[in-house]
Amino acid sequence: MIYILVILGLLVLWAIFAYNGFVTLVNRAKEAWADIEVQLKRRYDLIPNLVNTVKGYATHESSAFENVTKARSMAMGAQGPTKEHAEAENMLTGALKSLFAISEAYPDLKANTNFLELQRELSDTENKIQAARRFYNTNVRDLNIKMESFPSNIIARVFNFTKMDLFDLADTDAAQNPVEVKF
Repeated sequence: MIYILVILGLLVLWAIFAYNGFVTLVNRAKEAWADIEVQLKRRYDLIPNLVNTVKGYATHESSAFENVTKARSMAMGAQGPTKEHAEAENMLTGALKSLFAISEAYPDLKANTNFLELQRELSDTENKIQAARRFYNTNVRDLNIKMESFPSNIIARVFNFTKMDLFDLADTDAAQNPVEVKF
């Protein structure tokens, strides 16, 4: 009888530790996503200034400006760590690449200190987004592994923990291929 109570006690303790482990992993992943959102917000705030600076020099490149503006709106409208959000962010990255490619044709723009500072800040933000993505994906990977591993998968099912999606490079042309700019 005492052995049964000890075994039941150990099972209850294991279930408590497993549940708390899931709570910890879910909260870490949510925190990591919040870090990505902070960097994305910073990126969204920099883009209009960058577009306006480039517009002053390259007035006949209106389609590139429209693409950046449209991609920014789509990315800002996407919610949560979903495949659609990743695709929207990748479209925005591609549009920004085309904007920087346009700047190569305007030596005065490339020498403009405001443009150079915005370009540096955006590059720094892109690096921070990459780091935040890696941190988020690491946390999501750990959560998903625990949810698929036996016996912790039993606790995950009982308490309705769900797998989270990685925030990675989408299978889109904008994400996979270099941007082509024609003058």
